[in-house]
Amino acid sequence: MEPAGPSASGAAAAAAPAVGPERLFDANRLPSDGLLALSLLLYAPVGLCLLLLRLFVGLHVFLVSCALPDSAPRRFAVRVMFGVLGLLVRQSGAPRQGQRAPCAGLLVANHVTPFDHNVLGLLLSCAAPVLNGASGFLCWSRGFLEVGATESRAELLESLKAYSSQGGSPPLLLFPEETTTNGRVGLLRFSTWAFSILDTVQPVALQVQRPFVTVNVADASWVTELLWTFFVPFTVYQVRWLPPVSKQAEETRDQFALRVQELLASELGLVSTRLTAADKAEYMKRLRHSPRVSFSSPALSHQSRASHSVAATEDVRLVGLAQRVKEVLPHVPLAVICNDLAQTNCVDATIANLLEGRVPFVPSEGEASEAPLLASLGSGAHGPAASPSATAPAKVFARSPEARHLSLQERKQALYDYARRRFTEKHGTTMAQREGSH
Repeated sequence: MEPAGPSASGAAAAAAPAVGPERLFDANRLPSDGLLALSLLLYAPVGLCLLLLRLFVGLHVFLVSCALPDSAPRRFAVRVMFGVLGLLVRQSGAPRQGQRAPCAGLLVANHVTPFDHNVLGLLLSCAAPVLNGASGFLCWSRGFLEVGATESRAELLESLKAYSSQGGSPPLLLFPEETTTNGRVGLLRFSTWAFSILDTVQPVALQVQRPFVTVNVADASWVTELLWTFFVPFTVYQVRWLPPVSKQAEETRDQFALRVQELLASELGLVSTRLTAADKAEYMKRLRHSPRVSFSSPALSHQSRASHSVAATEDVRLVGLAQRVKEVLPHVPLAVICNDLAQTNCVDATIANLLEGRVPFVPSEGEASEAPLLASLGSGAHGPAASPSATAPAKVFARSPEARHLSLQERKQALYDYARRRFTEKHGTTMAQREGSH
């Protein structure tokens, strides 16, 4: 059943939880679970033998695909040979053998692996146009369709419209996400141009599973993915053909694309996100640069991971406020600062909450970091808060609880005064003004 309309799709999109790019794209292929990693290690000799055997069989599959004309018997034979290669294809909601899909013009599917178009081509005669500018033998050997000029999106759109207007042509197969995801969490935002070709599309829901390793890695090439596909024992593709969806009279192209995206997300049990292929490229750029920082020290590694987490979920202004608080209170973890800023939305209030103990936290640099700080207070402090008792911290653990409590209060007061003075010097505001306003 189709959704009620664009308003329902918009409400569903607004209610969808925010999902960061780190959940949509896998950066590591090998498992993190110890038992699973051990199983993969034991399977490795068998996997290498399968890889070599399947490379030989794959060459024959390619020759058979090139020699036989596109027909139902040819697709059946290639599908059986794909099973030998470890690619198992299941489908539901498909038309009967020999019939075309209910929507013969345009198929739209979510994108999980570089071989999605080959798998769908085993079930139904369809044409997936090349979108990345590659052409020639490589494009043809991978099963893509060259549709003429593709230097710009407008030229590509015109070529696809001309192809669709031809009678008897196989239906077009498009992936509006324009890049692959891990297929477990959410869908990328569908490109509008794909829904400008025809007013009726048939959604195709695709799920991919395999043992030991992830289905794909975000920055891996299609050759690497092919070798891993031959290495693992099997990869299961589950294809579900959904009923055709037509553009309503009052809908815009954006609303039509959003409605189809919500329909596919609901069918797959995923989240419909607003992230795009450009967000994936930016995320991969951050991943390539983050290892350089992570090996410097444990503290910097923790702060770097916290910074990437915040940047994926909070806006730039909130991150800037968190950095200002971090300058004043460097021993407070960045994640704690951001959580409190999300509630207070005020630098002064967050600093007061942290210093007065209303927000519990574990110092990122440990208790040892307070001794140099208090020593600096004792040697170079100025102002009324630098009392003699605060400048000479006890070097011996006090015997009585009263003495230990007094020492703790003095250290907290020294830290509080130091933070106030440092914040005033940097930003020209005083905590006393904030307290007076209350």
